[in-house]
Amino acid sequence: MEYLVYARKYRPKTFEDMIGQKAVVQTLQNAIKNNRVAQAYLFSGMRGVGKTTAARILAKALNCVQGPTPTPCNVCESCREIDDDRSIDVLEIDGASNRGIDDIRSLRESVKYKALRSRTKIIYIDEVHQITKDGFNALLKTLEEPPPNTVFIFATTEFNKVPATIVSRCQHFEFKRVSQREIRNHLNGIAGKEGLTISDYGLGLIAQASDGSIRDAQSLLDQSVSFCGDAIGDPELQEILGVINRALFFEFSTAVAEEKADAVFALTDRVIETGHDLRHFYKELIRHFRDLLLVRTVEDPKNLLPFGAEDMTGLKTEAAKASAEEWLRWLQALQNAEAGLKFAAHPQIFLETVLVRLCHFKKIVSIRDILKDVEEMKKSEGGAPEPRRPIPPPPPVMRPPDRPSDRPAPAAGPKPALKAAPTIPAAESKSPAPKALAPDEPAVPAEPATFRRDPLREMALKDPSVMLFVNKLKGRMGVVDGPVSVKDEEE
Repeated sequence: MEYLVYARKYRPKTFEDMIGQKAVVQTLQNAIKNNRVAQAYLFSGMRGVGKTTAARILAKALNCVQGPTPTPCNVCESCREIDDDRSIDVLEIDGASNRGIDDIRSLRESVKYKALRSRTKIIYIDEVHQITKDGFNALLKTLEEPPPNTVFIFATTEFNKVPATIVSRCQHFEFKRVSQREIRNHLNGIAGKEGLTISDYGLGLIAQASDGSIRDAQSLLDQSVSFCGDAIGDPELQEILGVINRALFFEFSTAVAEEKADAVFALTDRVIETGHDLRHFYKELIRHFRDLLLVRTVEDPKNLLPFGAEDMTGLKTEAAKASAEEWLRWLQALQNAEAGLKFAAHPQIFLETVLVRLCHFKKIVSIRDILKDVEEMKKSEGGAPEPRRPIPPPPPVMRPPDRPSDRPAPAAGPKPALKAAPTIPAAESKSPAPKALAPDEPAVPAEPATFRRDPLREMALKDPSVMLFVNKLKGRMGVVDGPVSVKDEEE
């Protein structure tokens, strides 16, 4: 008998057997019960989460002898033909190899003919995003108004590449990533049926490596059986999956928590000698510190980590070596340095410096502790802490003096009389008496002692550009309100 891999042997046959897609399953079942089956469906999601399986189960539910029914019998001829992929009324097409407009034109011609042996004609196109733009446009009219008893089912892993005109004509279902707990339970069931021996830690490793894909998890379990036989040990499984021994991660976290910077260099050499990529190791080290933070923070982390009772005990013992704040600080430092390791010219040196820096984090004193020590020192000196000095108000803003043109005009009315300047007696005056002039001698005004006529200066002030500059300068300073001249400068 031909050997079937686990991914095909344990493919779900009914909606109830599907894993992790409760919303999709319930919607399709209710649509079949209430006779509300749409003319087109679009299934999107990552690889190995059940898109093709759901399409086949829907085809069986619509064409089963006992149907349409949400629970196909899987015994009648129609159901067995669909399971074996030999039904002439259920067309499974690869969108990557049938993507042109000519292929879509041929598909449109075949759709015109009704189902030969089944109740409903099913057209399933996988990786539909591979179809060209012209091919999608040629399919729009047929997709919107297909012939009677014809259902289109599209599947894609890149929903963003499907045109909006196609999406609007379909009922869209998003297939979610399957959780690690559901994958472990599924693999445990397969191991029981096949008579395999595998630990909970081994199941957790496979579930973690599958990254939410049921098909990947089944393939990894099949590969492990081929390598180890019916008894799958943890060391052999770690070797197959390329997983780093978890004991090494515990040694690194212990070195950081106990401030043993000298142990970092020897541990890094061990990682390199085992042949592991430092970037992959760094990624797993971040995950290890995250697990320690989770155990230190959450009271009951059993449902959040894929580990057995023994592994959980080891994590709790390791996490107790530091506080939750310290694990958080170390985890944030590792995450911040991840980009630097990716582009480092010497990844080993970069990794060593990061880990050595983590070993010295406990020496950092928080500001809260410093303020507490200061308060205690003040209290020990016998005096109460000095009150905070009030912050003085800011000085008033000095406004520039108003220009003569900006000043308000004085009110109309009689001008106030000016006070006469006080006279200084001649005896008290310090300046010499003015020289008496002859009767026929003209009076010449005396020049200020601080000003001397300069012909070059007078010539420069007559220049239009200089006059313009001086006018602007005086206008900003609020000195004058008219054009400057030599006479103004002299006055």
